[in-house]
Parts: sequence; structure tokens; C-alpha cells
Amino acid sequence: MAEILLSLTIIGVVAAITLLSLTGNINERTWNTQRKALYARFSQAISLMPAINGYGTLKEVTDSATGSTSIEDTAAETFVTAGLSKIMKINNICDNNHLEDCGFASRITTADGEQISTPKTMTELNSQMTMSASNGFNTTSMLDTKAAAFETQNGESVLVYYNPGCIGSLQETPWGGGVGYYIQNKICANFIYDLNGTKGPNTVGKDIGFMSAMYPSDVKLAMPVPAPAPAGGTVLGVDASKTCTNYDSEYRLPNIEEGITIFVNQKLLSANFDDAYWTSSKIVQNGETRMLLIVMRSGDRGGQVDDLRPDSGQRPVLCVKR
Repeated sequence: MAEILLSLTIIGVVAAITLLSLTGNINERTWNTQRKALYARFSQAISLMPAINGYGTLKEVTDSATGSTSIEDTAAETFVTAGLSKIMKINNICDNNHLEDCGFASRITTADGEQISTPKTMTELNSQMTMSASNGFNTTSMLDTKAAAFETQNGESVLVYYNPGCIGSLQETPWGGGVGYYIQNKICANFIYDLNGTKGPNTVGKDIGFMSAMYPSDVKLAMPVPAPAPAGGTVLGVDASKTCTNYDSEYRLPNIEEGITIFVNQKLLSANFDDAYWTSSKIVQNGETRMLLIVMRSGDRGGQVDDLRPDSGQRPVLCVKR
């Protein structure tokens, strides 16, 4: 009898471990499928919009009774109601004071396991986006608009951070040039999505992810899925792609738009970004090919795009998959 009980106990433990692993794999495959479908729907919808800037505004309003003034911010909400909802199937739209009513949890878990409050404004998501930044030629920042939220007919919950004054494109304003380039006013809309609402685990990299739409007319939409951590130490640009494939065959270097999206949403990944990271995008200056880097560190250089000869300096590597 003792031997039978021992055997049943062992079988039970092995079955529990196996079931947990199988459940995790099934969830991951489901999330991957849902994420790709969401990206396809967003890409199609945004491509049907003639431009994605200028929908909402920040305006000063005066109380007729007291004479006091305040800023009315409905930019993100207006973008959803007057823009996205016209071409996407949306069930419910929530203002900044009722984000939870659209299925978003008040707290989420970052990719490195930290519990944070769900950001309700652009500054809470990334304060560098709303700080004044200058590269010697222009000064730029993104408006600190309040987030709105909506639910899709497929059950996803989506937070929207909106910049009605976004400008430019890759063609209109070349990257690099030896002086770097700030990206704050290139972001038109940033989205944080939860594939299953408040059900959980409410964790970045699982049911929660992010994407950014940049440039108002020639829109680029990026939805990178970063690796849980940088792929290794610092490397030359010529070795960066190889570093990602050696880390995992599914991963690769982010392109410039994916790098921008990671910068905007870095708080959702880790609080420890403090360098410039390689991307796969390149420019040619005076016949010389240079690789573009995203500067993630805080301060007046945060959000800058730098360029560097692939063999002239070592930088850390971030890897992503689609």
C-alpha cells in the first residue's frame, strides 16, 4: 500500500508540473495569435485614415462663476471617437477617469516583474517624452495628454496616449547627420493593449503589450515584443544582429520604428535602461554606412537617435520578435 501511495504521489507531482507547463505554452501561443491579429486590424484601420494628427486638442477654459482657468484635455478621447471608432469595431470608450471601465487593471506587472500603477498620462508613461529636448537645431517635446481607453469587439482593452501635434516623416526630416535627432514629436499615438482585460496575469510580454504609430500621414505602426532582457554585453554594430540570433532564433535587432516604440514604453519593460542601443536601420553619409541607435538614458539626450559606424564603438543590444 505504501508503495502504491508513493507511486501515486510521484505521478501526481509530475502531472501537475507537466500541466502547468502545457497551460503556459497554450497561453503563450494564444497571446501570440491574438497580438498578431490585433496588429493586423490596427494596421488596416490606420492606413484608412488620411492623417492621424489633429483630432484632439488641449484648450484653456474659464469658469464663468469664479474666473479660474483650467486645461481641458480630450485629445486621446477625441482621437478614438472621431477617428478610430469610425473605422474599427469598438464596443466601449472610456475617459481618463474611468479607464478601468474599459477593462484595464489599475496595476500591471512590468516585463522585469515590478508592479506599477497603470500610467494615466504621457508623463507617467515616459516623462522624457514631455520634457523639452534640443539637439542644437530645434527644441521638441510631446504634449502631456491624458490617456483614454476603449474595448474592441474581440475583447481587447486598449489605452491610448495621443499627440495631436505630431509632425514629420523619415523622408521630410532625415535621421542622423552627425548631430542626432529627437523623436518626441514624431509619435502621434501610443497604445498599451491588454488581450484579455482584467483577467490576468496583467503582465507585459504576456497578455499586455504596446505599439506606437508615428508620422502623421506616412504612418509607421510598430509592435515589437522585446526579449525579457538585453541579449548580452556591449558589442560592435557588425555583431549586433548575430547577438540576437545567438540569443534566440526567433529574435532580431529592432528597426528604427521598433526602437522608438521601445523608448516610449521603456517603463513597461525595465527601469534600468541607461545607454544607446543598436537598431538594424542604417543611413549613408558621404558614402559611409552608419547604423542608427536609440538613446534610452534619461536627461537631455533621452529619445535621441544617434548614428555610428558599425565597427567604431560598442553598444548593448536589445532584441525583439514580431
